[in-house]
Amino acid sequence: MKWALAPAALAAASLLAGCTAEQQRGFLPENSTNATDLTPGITAMWVNAWIVLLVIGAIVWGLVIWATIVYRRRKGQTGLPVQLRYNMPIETFFTVVPVILILGFFAFTAQEQTKIEARFDEPENVVEVWGKRWAWDFNYITDDRYFQSVQVEIEDDGSPTEALPVLYLPVNKTTEIRLETRDVIHSFWVVEFLYKKDMIPGQTNYMSFTPTQVGTYMGKCAELCGEYHSAMLFEVEVLEQADYDAKMAELKQGRVGEEANPLQDQFFGDEAKAENE
Repeated sequence: MKWALAPAALAAASLLAGCTAEQQRGFLPENSTNATDLTPGITAMWVNAWIVLLVIGAIVWGLVIWATIVYRRRKGQTGLPVQLRYNMPIETFFTVVPVILILGFFAFTAQEQTKIEARFDEPENVVEVWGKRWAWDFNYITDDRYFQSVQVEIEDDGSPTEALPVLYLPVNKTTEIRLETRDVIHSFWVVEFLYKKDMIPGQTNYMSFTPTQVGTYMGKCAELCGEYHSAMLFEVEVLEQADYDAKMAELKQGRVGEEANPLQDQFFGDEAKAENE
């Protein structure tokens, strides 16, 4: 067994050493590894889970192939081979090990989820995000500024015809995103942040994190919300504080609320408009 395991371990080490950076982070988005204070933990959990599952898969595949070869019907053999009713050690092993694996995955998932869902007592930056069919509005609560967008048109090749709405965030500042919707269920998803959360009518949801890497990230709605769901796109720009302050100075002062919905007349009619007024 020692002579069999040594080459296997050497082969596995050589294989892992030859992995590209993309493979080592489990084919997650390129800029996601250090995008926020939470993405390293999410990445580690994702990659380690794949390693464990691949090892288990290799063992299972090896046993299947081994049993197929060793216990195949040979020339001249007839009838059924010797039958076993049960094997307590094997059955115990196949029961206990999956239970341990499931409990382990559950424990690590619950631990990481607790970190993700924890809110800051006093966040340094608070932004309120409104989803609407099929665009986004951003209220920068801390800076008393706002941005209101309209639906982005999409070309046949999937590219937008105009600049996407941009959500600006300061780097290394504890940030709370308050998620609201004006109509149906949407889902706020910044791809490289490796997390998304639904925006539910009548309910405020929260995302708390610290952006740790300056850059531009892709955002989109991750919940099918109607005909132009695919056009509900935006970008997130994480900036140094001075650049962030300059962007805030360019925006209008104040706040856009639930009642400000330029798409309401088009999709909900005069009755909804009158009720809203």
